[in-house]
Amino acid sequence: MARADLILDLIKNSFAGNKYQFKKVVEALIAEERSKQHLQLANRLQSELDAILRSADKDLQERNVAAAAVAPVVNNFLQEIPVRKSFDSLILPNEVNKITELFVEEHFRVDLLRSYGLEPRHKIMLVGKPGTGKTSFAEALAERLMIPLFMVRYDALIGSYLGETAMRLRQLFDFVSTRKCVLFFDEFDTIGKERGDSHELGEIKRVVSSLLLMTDSLPSYTIVIGASNHPELLDRAIWRRFQLRIELPMPDRESIQHWLAMFQKKYSFNFQYSLPKLATELSGNNFGDIETFALTVMRRFVLSLPNGDVKDFVKEELENLKLNVTQSEK
Repeated sequence: MARADLILDLIKNSFAGNKYQFKKVVEALIAEERSKQHLQLANRLQSELDAILRSADKDLQERNVAAAAVAPVVNNFLQEIPVRKSFDSLILPNEVNKITELFVEEHFRVDLLRSYGLEPRHKIMLVGKPGTGKTSFAEALAERLMIPLFMVRYDALIGSYLGETAMRLRQLFDFVSTRKCVLFFDEFDTIGKERGDSHELGEIKRVVSSLLLMTDSLPSYTIVIGASNHPELLDRAIWRRFQLRIELPMPDRESIQHWLAMFQKKYSFNFQYSLPKLATELSGNNFGDIETFALTVMRRFVLSLPNGDVKDFVKEELENLKLNVTQSEK
């Protein structure tokens, strides 16, 4: 009689869909039966295993052909974003760091959760003003989980004909549901508007309904991140679909000073300026504008070597930043 532990492993891996471990367990059973001189049973097991493996190879080839046919269509609606950010490079509030760590742990320990009949959370809504780090957060999460990041391209996704957008959404969701990835909807209010808005046509309401159903059907290994600068425009049912709702605030002076110190360390660069004073000068700007400022100063200094003065560049770029803010407010 085969060992009970091997039988239990066989059942477990069969239902879990772990083909590699399933194969290893069956091979162990065959070896055990051969050692007991149960040759007839061992040969039957080997024959059944070979048939299963041949069938699996054929199925995989067919799925690869189907995926190859669908991929060019779906890739029109998605853009894979190079992952360059990590959580170590972001300045986030302590409560956001804690929530994120727990979320990551759920995905790293998914087997433990499933042994209790639970699934990890996989839908996050990020809200905050432009430049507060929503896209960077999505990049950092993909980096931490070691999975690709796809951004939805609304220009290709949203069609002008009745039912066209919903059909493209279905293609997109069919694609991402077969792989571990982060699916990022920037400016989510573009497609997830409140259905009660009297100014919207019936088509956008149908799109929102389709989006809700498709989001619900995604497996937990496909992580959906929505980002919105205008959360008040989002449909209320969409809010309920997202298990985590995280607000990314504008940086305060302490956060800006911390960011500047990290920038200096990363690039071995010195602003030749008091960081508390520089943080005060930059107060009111978002992280995106601050990063643009810092990189511009550094570029100007590098191009001016060996005679450039960093302090002069800092002062000039601070004036340019204030001028840009004034013009944007007009």
